[in-house]
Amino acid sequence: MDMKKSIGAYLFLLPAGIVLLLFFFIPFFQTIHLSFFDYSNDVYSPSFVGFENYIALIKSPLFLKTILNTFYFLILCVPFLVIFPLFLAILINQNIRFKNTYKILIYLPVVVSIVVVAIAFKWLYAPSGLLNFFIEKLGLAPIGWLSDPKVSMISVALVTIFKGVGYYMMIYLSALMSVPKELYEAADVDGIVGFKKHMAITIPHLMPMIALVSTISSISALKVFVEIYVMTRGGPLDSTKTIVYYIYEKAFENLDMGLASAGAVILLFIVMGFSMLNIFVFEKDKYRV
Repeated sequence: MDMKKSIGAYLFLLPAGIVLLLFFFIPFFQTIHLSFFDYSNDVYSPSFVGFENYIALIKSPLFLKTILNTFYFLILCVPFLVIFPLFLAILINQNIRFKNTYKILIYLPVVVSIVVVAIAFKWLYAPSGLLNFFIEKLGLAPIGWLSDPKVSMISVALVTIFKGVGYYMMIYLSALMSVPKELYEAADVDGIVGFKKHMAITIPHLMPMIALVSTISSISALKVFVEIYVMTRGGPLDSTKTIVYYIYEKAFENLDMGLASAGAVILLFIVMGFSMLNIFVFEKDKYRV
């Protein structure tokens, strides 16, 4: 009987295992394999170069700049995407009027294609766009939202934040339903109200979900591509060029699959490092001996 149960369990796992094998493990090892070859001279007859692609990337000022740009984008997006949706979720979870309407309005950008959102913001950011129109009406100089290297990354980050707030808010709302109401009632009896009540009850109960949101948003920020591709193409002056966009350029514009694959492997280790860091920061108490 136990043997039959084991076979049944493996049969249920088999479809998921096949999907992982085809779309993760095989491409993963294929990417590692490609990273050891040089495709710059001949795409059809690459030459084995060992770790030279990795060394070239580490020595490349442009690649190092893309790493810094990616981290800057992460710093701009992740704290806001972790904290602000939590604030909205706590606010909407109260007994307020038109609660469902607020949920729909905040979640609406999530169901819209990121390409559509990026194009819409690109129009808003145009030199003669709506934002600069109101800025000029105030008597101020227009801002080069996508043409000024000092502002361009912030402009792109606003698109990602706008698109993601509703998604993470719904994650927090689902987690808030599991917090016992008796704890809030006990806090009211003890005279703990407002912000202190949420710091004592809500935040500790939502810590696993905060860790999840932080991890998901960090991975999404590290892999940002569509917003960059649609709005800036990595410009101006490479100020918005991220790791994924750099990999795309090397692979599909320069046809240097070896260098692109090496960049993808480096990105994988960066993503794994941030994921482990998030787990350690938010759930370190679980791993104490």
